Amino acid sequence: MALRRKNKKQKNGGPSAPAWMVTYSDMVTLLLTFFVLMLSMAEMDKLKFERAAVSLKGAFGIINSTPQQKTKPQPVVPEIEAIPYEMLQSVYRRIMQNIESLELNEDIELVKDRGAIVLRIKEKILFESGAVSLKKEAGPVLEKIAKLVKPLPFQMRIEGHADNRALEAPSRTNWDLSVQRAISVLKYFAENELLALDRLSAVGYGTQKPLVPNTSEKNRSLNRRVEFVLESGGDYRESLPYLIDSSEQLPF
Repeated sequence: MALRRKNKKQKNGGPSAPAWMVTYSDMVTLLLTFFVLMLSMAEMDKLKFERAAVSLKGAFGIINSTPQQKTKPQPVVPEIEAIPYEMLQSVYRRIMQNIESLELNEDIELVKDRGAIVLRIKEKILFESGAVSLKKEAGPVLEKIAKLVKPLPFQMRIEGHADNRALEAPSRTNWDLSVQRAISVLKYFAENELLALDRLSAVGYGTQKPLVPNTSEKNRSLNRRVEFVLESGGDYRESLPYLIDSSEQLPF
């Protein structure tokens, strides 16, 4: 009799699971579908994805005992905005003439590079070997550079470069040296009010952009340098009247 009642109860379709479990399963399925849909429409960013995964694990009470490895940010290398060719040629000739009149021929190398004008100075003119403080003799040279650059409608980026020799202090790298030198030059221009600060920027490349292979002392001395990169800061025709006196305007 008891067996017959049991069979009858099963035939009547009694609940096989608690009601709350069915609701919970529906919710988890909907959440999974939602995140799969979002993932399919999103652009994959590895760092953001890892952060989102950690956040979701924490929300569902899953704690990973293994420490997450931090993603090392990649350095952003600024790009040069090319100067229009005709203007580049005209400004180059004008600066070359001024370099000769200011007697800077032995101190500065003037080059056209990547659509920009570059004033290149060797390390020994501005700094002692391994030092980041400017030499006393560097002041007059930087003042003449400011005189060259001030009337031109350009932004100026100060770039520090180094060779591949290891520094005596193990806690400092050539990258540190190049950055600190570029900042020292920028501070000199700003503190002496030689150039407006909003026209200047400083960056250090360490050993990443050598002029020649670091295979000899002569080559290494060429790679230890500071460069002043003159680049376009927008519409030069609009900026020109405000930055150059009418008597000194360039023939564009």
